Amino acid sequence: MNDAKLIEALSNASSLELFELSTLIDRLLADPRRIVAVLNRLNLGKSVRFMDGRTGHMRSGKVVAMKGDQVTVHEDGTRSQWKMSYAAIDPGDASERVDGPTPTVHQTPVHKPGPEDFRRGDKVSFTDKYLQPQVGTITRINQRTASVDCEGGTGWRVPFAMLRHVMDI
Repeated sequence: MNDAKLIEALSNASSLELFELSTLIDRLLADPRRIVAVLNRLNLGKSVRFMDGRTGHMRSGKVVAMKGDQVTVHEDGTRSQWKMSYAAIDPGDASERVDGPTPTVHQTPVHKPGPEDFRRGDKVSFTDKYLQPQVGTITRINQRTASVDCEGGTGWRVPFAMLRHVMDI
Protein backbone atom coordinates (compact mmCIF):
# COMPACT_ATOMS: atom_id res chain seq x y z
CA MET A 1 0.00 0.00 0.00
CA ASN A 2 1.74 3.15 -1.22
CA ASP A 3 -0.73 6.00 -1.03
CA ALA A 4 1.21 9.18 -1.86
CA LYS A 5 -1.22 11.46 0.01
CA LEU A 6 -0.99 9.33 3.15
CA ILE A 7 2.81 9.21 3.02
CA GLU A 8 2.94 12.98 2.55
CA ALA A 9 0.55 13.57 5.47
CA LEU A 10 2.60 11.28 7.72
CA SER A 11 5.84 12.97 6.66
CA ASN A 12 4.40 16.33 7.75
CA ALA A 13 3.15 15.01 11.11
CA SER A 14 5.01 15.82 14.32
CA SER A 15 6.87 13.14 16.26
CA LEU A 16 4.21 13.23 18.98
CA GLU A 17 1.43 12.69 16.44
CA LEU A 18 3.33 9.78 14.90
CA PHE A 19 3.89 8.28 18.36
CA GLU A 20 0.17 8.59 19.19
CA LEU A 21 -0.70 6.91 15.90
CA SER A 22 1.84 4.13 16.53
CA THR A 23 0.39 3.50 20.01
CA LEU A 24 -3.14 3.35 18.63
CA ILE A 25 -2.10 0.93 15.87
CA ASP A 26 -0.24 -1.31 18.35
CA ARG A 27 -3.34 -1.43 20.57
CA LEU A 28 -5.59 -2.32 17.63
CA LEU A 29 -3.21 -5.06 16.43
CA ALA A 30 -3.05 -6.58 19.93
CA ASP A 31 -6.87 -6.81 20.15
CA PRO A 32 -7.68 -10.49 20.89
CA ARG A 33 -10.66 -10.37 18.51
CA ARG A 34 -8.32 -9.61 15.59
CA ILE A 35 -5.94 -12.39 16.61
CA VAL A 36 -8.78 -14.90 16.94
CA ALA A 37 -10.23 -13.86 13.56
CA VAL A 38 -6.92 -14.74 11.85
CA LEU A 39 -6.34 -17.79 14.05
CA ASN A 40 -9.71 -19.25 13.06
CA ARG A 41 -8.66 -19.13 9.40
CA LEU A 42 -5.28 -20.83 9.99
CA ASN A 43 -4.24 -24.41 10.54
CA LEU A 44 -0.91 -26.21 10.55
CA GLY A 45 0.39 -26.80 7.04
CA LYS A 46 -1.78 -24.13 5.42
CA SER A 47 -0.16 -22.05 2.68
CA VAL A 48 -0.21 -18.33 3.56
CA ARG A 49 1.26 -15.04 2.43
CA PHE A 50 3.04 -12.87 4.98
CA MET A 51 4.65 -9.44 5.16
CA ASP A 52 8.44 -9.23 5.41
CA GLY A 53 8.80 -6.33 7.85
CA ARG A 54 12.36 -5.58 6.70
CA THR A 55 11.61 -5.11 3.00
CA GLY A 56 7.86 -4.52 2.98
CA HIS A 57 7.35 -7.30 0.42
CA MET A 58 4.90 -10.18 0.64
CA ARG A 59 6.35 -13.70 0.87
CA SER A 60 4.72 -17.11 0.87
CA GLY A 61 5.12 -20.14 3.08
CA LYS A 62 3.39 -22.76 5.20
CA VAL A 63 2.27 -22.50 8.82
CA VAL A 64 4.40 -24.83 10.99
CA ALA A 65 3.50 -23.63 14.50
CA MET A 66 0.97 -21.42 16.28
CA LYS A 67 1.71 -20.46 19.87
CA GLY A 68 0.46 -17.56 21.95
CA ASP A 69 0.26 -14.43 19.85
CA GLN A 70 2.81 -15.59 17.25
CA VAL A 71 2.81 -17.89 14.27
CA THR A 72 5.83 -19.63 12.73
CA VAL A 73 5.91 -19.85 8.93
CA HIS A 74 8.32 -21.94 6.84
CA GLU A 75 9.13 -19.87 3.75
CA ASP A 76 8.90 -21.82 0.49
CA GLY A 77 11.80 -20.29 -1.46
CA THR A 78 14.56 -19.90 1.12
CA ARG A 79 13.61 -22.73 3.48
CA SER A 80 13.86 -20.35 6.41
CA GLN A 81 11.43 -20.02 9.30
CA TRP A 82 9.81 -16.77 10.36
CA LYS A 83 8.18 -16.04 13.73
CA MET A 84 5.72 -13.20 13.48
CA SER A 85 2.54 -11.66 14.78
CA TYR A 86 -0.78 -12.87 13.39
CA ALA A 87 -1.23 -9.35 11.97
CA ALA A 88 1.54 -10.01 9.41
CA ILE A 89 -0.33 -12.99 7.94
CA ASP A 90 -2.73 -13.03 5.00
CA PRO A 91 -4.57 -16.29 5.74
CA GLY A 92 -6.29 -16.35 2.35
CA ASP A 93 -9.59 -18.08 1.76
CA ALA A 94 -11.31 -19.25 4.95
CA SER A 95 -12.59 -22.42 3.27
CA GLU A 96 -9.11 -23.56 2.18
CA ARG A 97 -7.87 -26.42 4.32
CA VAL A 98 -4.79 -28.59 4.17
CA ASP A 99 -5.25 -31.85 2.30
CA GLY A 100 -5.45 -34.57 4.86
CA PRO A 101 -7.40 -37.67 5.66
CA THR A 102 -11.09 -37.08 5.12
CA PRO A 103 -13.21 -38.26 8.04
CA THR A 104 -15.04 -41.48 7.45
CA VAL A 105 -18.47 -42.43 8.72
CA HIS A 106 -16.96 -45.14 10.95
CA GLN A 107 -14.84 -42.79 13.07
CA THR A 108 -16.01 -42.38 16.64
CA PRO A 109 -17.09 -38.86 17.54
CA VAL A 110 -14.78 -36.74 19.70
CA HIS A 111 -15.87 -36.66 23.34
CA LYS A 112 -17.34 -33.28 24.24
CA PRO A 113 -16.73 -32.50 27.94
CA GLY A 114 -19.84 -31.97 30.02
CA PRO A 115 -20.89 -31.52 33.65
CA GLU A 116 -20.32 -35.22 34.35
CA ASP A 117 -16.59 -34.84 33.62
CA PHE A 118 -15.95 -32.28 36.38
CA ARG A 119 -16.61 -32.09 40.13
CA ARG A 120 -16.68 -29.28 42.65
CA GLY A 121 -13.14 -28.76 43.97
CA ASP A 122 -11.40 -29.93 40.77
CA LYS A 123 -8.37 -27.88 39.75
CA VAL A 124 -8.77 -26.75 36.12
CA SER A 125 -7.22 -24.44 33.57
CA PHE A 126 -8.64 -22.52 30.61
CA THR A 127 -7.84 -19.62 28.31
CA ASP A 128 -9.83 -16.47 29.12
CA LYS A 129 -11.35 -13.98 26.67
CA TYR A 130 -8.09 -12.00 26.70
CA LEU A 131 -6.20 -15.13 25.52
CA GLN A 132 -4.48 -15.46 28.91
CA PRO A 133 -4.17 -18.86 30.63
CA GLN A 134 -6.07 -19.10 33.91
CA VAL A 135 -5.86 -21.76 36.64
CA GLY A 136 -8.49 -22.16 39.33
CA THR A 137 -10.81 -24.39 41.32
CA ILE A 138 -14.38 -25.28 40.38
CA THR A 139 -16.76 -23.89 42.98
CA ARG A 140 -20.05 -24.76 41.29
CA ILE A 141 -21.29 -26.99 38.47
CA ASN A 142 -23.97 -25.28 36.42
CA GLN A 143 -26.04 -26.71 33.57
CA ARG A 144 -23.74 -25.53 30.74
CA THR A 145 -20.81 -23.93 32.60
CA ALA A 146 -18.65 -24.31 35.68
CA SER A 147 -18.02 -21.46 38.10
CA VAL A 148 -14.26 -21.23 38.60
CA ASP A 149 -12.39 -19.19 41.23
CA CYS A 150 -8.96 -18.36 39.83
CA GLU A 151 -5.66 -17.80 41.61
CA GLY A 152 -5.79 -14.05 40.98
CA GLY A 153 -9.02 -13.76 42.99
CA THR A 154 -11.26 -13.46 39.93
CA GLY A 155 -14.24 -15.67 39.22
CA TRP A 156 -15.28 -16.98 35.81
CA ARG A 157 -18.16 -18.97 34.37
CA VAL A 158 -16.53 -21.24 31.82
CA PRO A 159 -18.13 -23.65 29.32
CA PHE A 160 -17.07 -27.25 29.96
CA ALA A 161 -15.51 -27.56 26.49
CA MET A 162 -12.91 -24.90 27.43
CA LEU A 163 -11.87 -26.56 30.71
CA ARG A 164 -8.84 -28.83 31.14
CA HIS A 165 -8.02 -30.78 34.28
CA VAL A 166 -4.79 -29.79 36.07
CA MET A 167 -2.82 -32.56 37.73
CA ASP A 168 -0.69 -31.79 40.80
CA ILE A 169 2.59 -33.69 40.63
